[in-house]
Amino acid sequence: MKPLSLLVAGLMLTGCATMPAGSPQATAELKNARGEAVGTASLWEDANGVRIAARVQGIPAGRHGIHIHAVGKCDPPDFTTAGGHYNPEGKKHGLKSLVGSHAGDLPNLDVGTDRTGRLEYVTKLVTLGPGPTSLFDADGSAVVIHANPDDEMTDPTGNSGGRIACGVLTRAVAPRSSSY
Repeated sequence: MKPLSLLVAGLMLTGCATMPAGSPQATAELKNARGEAVGTASLWEDANGVRIAARVQGIPAGRHGIHIHAVGKCDPPDFTTAGGHYNPEGKKHGLKSLVGSHAGDLPNLDVGTDRTGRLEYVTKLVTLGPGPTSLFDADGSAVVIHANPDDEMTDPTGNSGGRIACGVLTRAVAPRSSSY
């Protein structure tokens, strides 16, 4: 099994103990502009909201903006086909915005000198099920990692720079039982 496959399998098994049976789930394989796999994002929904767990390797060290983008398309090299940040309610950008943030705004992703990083976050601004804030609307959604940190205030992108990795969110079937 390839290391990335092992990572994905490990994330799925790790999450089984905390995911309610039948909860909506999604995954995205994050790839860089050369098409190389550089990580995964796993999402699942429970009573607290949508939980997001992103794991990366091979990303430059430092802080990086990471967002859910409005279109489920990741054409390299610049991933602009993913559109802007997911924002179904027309809010301003930034987790520090006083008028509410984009639904796709996430905290920065910290990547160590070993070029690995992870982010875990819970949001109530999106859903994986049906509804006006569903990430599975007509054109889907993507997870995008940016070159620079997000300042969490500047509209529309937080000055987070170019897009260095992208992954289209796809539905994943929740386990029928959480008894792993």
